Parts: sequence; C-alpha cells; structure tokens
Amino acid sequence: MLVGTLCVDVHIPGSTSLKDKRRVVKSMISKVQHRFNVSIVELYSEDLWQRATIGVAYIGDEREHVERQLQYVLNFLDAEPDWEIIAVDLEMK
Repeated sequence: MLVGTLCVDVHIPGSTSLKDKRRVVKSMISKVQHRFNVSIVELYSEDLWQRATIGVAYIGDEREHVERQLQYVLNFLDAEPDWEIIAVDLEMK
C-alpha cells in the first residue's frame, strides 16, 4: 500500500478578506473531493487572506496509479482561475 501526498501553496490575488479566501478555498476543496475521491484539506495559512496551502492524500496499491491520480488533482487545481499555484510538493510513502 502506498500513500501519496500533495501539498500545494496558492496565491489568491482577488481575495480582500478571509471571507473571500474561504469562499474560494472551500469551493475548490468540495469540487476536488467529489470529482477525485481523495482526502483534501486546507493546511497552515488559515489566517492569511491571500495565501492558502492545500493538502491532498491518496492511497493505492500501485505507484503509477497514485502518482497519476495526484497529477490529475494538481492539473484540476492549476486550472482554477481564482488562484495561482506558487509551490508544489508531491511525496510517496
């Protein structure tokens, strides 16, 4: 069994408050959960209104499958027009 984790730091330039940020982040988290069946949560930067760190976890038997699923999630996150990805960390354990 392999556990793949993806940590994505994003900048939300249109956010002018924590409320704006929460709207964008919670919407995307919900979309990813329903589309990809992964565990996803906002980490760390909860009090910064233009930055967010999104953590994703996926468990599988084959390394290629886990990496492919996390790459699909990353591509989906990258397509979000309300933010810009500034850092990505992908790990397998």
